Amino acid sequence: MITRRSFLASMAAATAAGATSLPGQALAEMVYNTAERRWEEVDLRRRQGMRGIPAKFKRRSVMISTKEAPGTIIIDSDNKFLYHITGKNSATRYGIGVGREGFGWGGLVSIGVKKEWPTWTPPAEMRARERANGRILPASMPGGPENPLGARAMYLYKGGRDTIYRIHGTNQPWSIGLNLSSGCFRMMNKDV
Repeated sequence: MITRRSFLASMAAATAAGATSLPGQALAEMVYNTAERRWEEVDLRRRQGMRGIPAKFKRRSVMISTKEAPGTIIIDSDNKFLYHITGKNSATRYGIGVGREGFGWGGLVSIGVKKEWPTWTPPAEMRARERANGRILPASMPGGPENPLGARAMYLYKGGRDTIYRIHGTNQPWSIGLNLSSGCFRMMNKDV
């Protein structure tokens, strides 16, 4: 049985290991295997044929000039960064994937709900748009490694209502730093 302590210890080890590699080594990430209920190291280059994540999009502590309170999230869509304010003028910066042309947006929102291994329910408009391009999307997909929302999702609310936009993980880590989504903000699963 996984205890909170063993889970946190394994997460700390996974975070310390990161997704780094030396030349000739596989680029790996810790992924939760829902069928076997355990964390596994997955060779992402072999699994998805992905390119490496540029160094500037990897998680790091930074100084930032802001009057926002600790816990606030600031998204810089143009530069593809999410800042989690950690203290006076300090933050943890994460690389993100953002909305493609015509799907970007901005504004003040709050996190209404947080979910682990969320079910993906693409809106009818998205399913219709993808169907017109020859791709059939499911009405919904349960959480798991193939789910586009990744390991976790934060549901963005405005005025007490779900905006349908999310800050979420991804099953396509190579998309971090790119404009590919339908308006959501993608993060590495280990960071979200």
